[in-house]
Amino acid sequence: MAPSRVQAKGLTGRALHQVQIALIVAPAFVCFGYNQSGVGPLATLQSWVHTFPAIDTINTTGDLKSHQSTRQGAVVASFQIGALLGALSCMLIGDRFGRRRTVFLGSILTLIGQVLQVSASQLVQMVIGRLILGAGVGQFSVAVPVWLAECSEAKNRGQHVILTGVFMCLGYALCNWIDFAFTFMPYSTLQWRIPLALSFLPSVMVAGSVFCLPESPRWLISVNRTSEAVAALAAYKGLDPDDEAIAAEISGVQSALETSVRQVSLLGVLFNRGDDPDRLRYRFLLCFFLQFFQQMCGGNLISVYVSTIFAENLHMSAALAKILAACALTWKFFCCFIAFYCIDRLGRRTVFIISGTGMCVCMTVMAITSSFPSTNQGASITAATFIFLFNFFYPIGFLGGNFLYCTEVAPIHLRTAMSAVSTANHWLWNFVVVMVTPVALDTLGYRYYVMYAVISACIPISVALFYPETMNRNLELLDHAFRDAPTPWQIVSMARSLPQGEVTEAELYQRDQLKEQSEGSFEQKEHV
Repeated sequence: MAPSRVQAKGLTGRALHQVQIALIVAPAFVCFGYNQSGVGPLATLQSWVHTFPAIDTINTTGDLKSHQSTRQGAVVASFQIGALLGALSCMLIGDRFGRRRTVFLGSILTLIGQVLQVSASQLVQMVIGRLILGAGVGQFSVAVPVWLAECSEAKNRGQHVILTGVFMCLGYALCNWIDFAFTFMPYSTLQWRIPLALSFLPSVMVAGSVFCLPESPRWLISVNRTSEAVAALAAYKGLDPDDEAIAAEISGVQSALETSVRQVSLLGVLFNRGDDPDRLRYRFLLCFFLQFFQQMCGGNLISVYVSTIFAENLHMSAALAKILAACALTWKFFCCFIAFYCIDRLGRRTVFIISGTGMCVCMTVMAITSSFPSTNQGASITAATFIFLFNFFYPIGFLGGNFLYCTEVAPIHLRTAMSAVSTANHWLWNFVVVMVTPVALDTLGYRYYVMYAVISACIPISVALFYPETMNRNLELLDHAFRDAPTPWQIVSMARSLPQGEVTEAELYQRDQLKEQSEGSFEQKEHV
């Protein structure tokens, strides 16, 4: 068994978590970020457009350029369609295969997609490659955060999962700097084939490492492999399998499963008009709108099209625009560590509110400055400054925090399904932004930023009213906040009153036992 192999190698506790992050989380999300923005900067190379003349927007003008631009957007966005399908596929395979095998399948799909991309000489092959590559990354985006959250202790879960966003942003920055460096190569298709081929490395790392780590203890319990779950949990906690804390947590997870309506599918939850005692529809909507906010606050606009904004909207030279774009994404990567520091200190709600408020201000200023004539140098400098400031606020809450929160509020029997659908929603809006932005910037101008400012303003209001705090709460104990609150309006206050820390697993088990005893006593009195 994998847990036994890991323990035999002496990797337990903190060291095991560090290895999981280094060998799985880091390469999977570097692959995510690198490939999401990988083709966009390359599409300006002459060697690229000569290989794929059907999407040439450099040597064309007028209506032909407009048509080619739309087609180019579809080619770039085919990655997002593949990722959407890959995320949705986790509804079918995530709980059937387990976390490790789902991640392994994602790595195989990314390798196949990368081979097709790098060797492409026809546009059809490039599109198929990006679809398959996207499908693998979509499975990464669902399975890796779920696996990581289920293996982490409550006090460190935020920092562990927030690293997904840190490494995703590292992928963005690496892609832009590498693409920029290869523009200085002599004219050859190697200018874009080598940058695309470099994404093989993280995929190979994931594929070679995934079965060297223990499976999620919570998934093992859900499929009645309790002895393996004990060994895996002991490995992740760095405790002896016979320790009382291990038995208490196993009992808590089993209790949560017993009180859940396990046979109900996610689709049954969404479309059944009957009773919903666990408020599963409410939880799903929290995940759905959080992923919507993550895309429609303007983050993907800045990540994918920042060089276009610098060049076409702020009228900078092509070289300066590329350098500033790479600098902006590098700055964004460093700002991710603010979230790493704050997520388990300030809480999820606080970082979402700070992030949403800051992004609203930045998009408002960008709308104002973009409305000035192109000759206004002061307005252009101000807009560029607020792009960097936006990249300060965005990672605080929405470059990993959204994936974390969705794994925390979902019950164990629907965790993968809810994460799959909400992440597919993330990819859907990602696709919309990638497709619409080039046309919107040309036709709407500064008004396009107004839309993002309004959506960002909705984030702090929604979070304050509807999103309960999950920081340092046991995943099973959170179920009680949703189940026991008299009305949805009281869920936030109910979650605030939950006990914190690692003792909550035993408390959860004892609480369920006392509740069953009190209900049995009450029924006996009623009978008498």
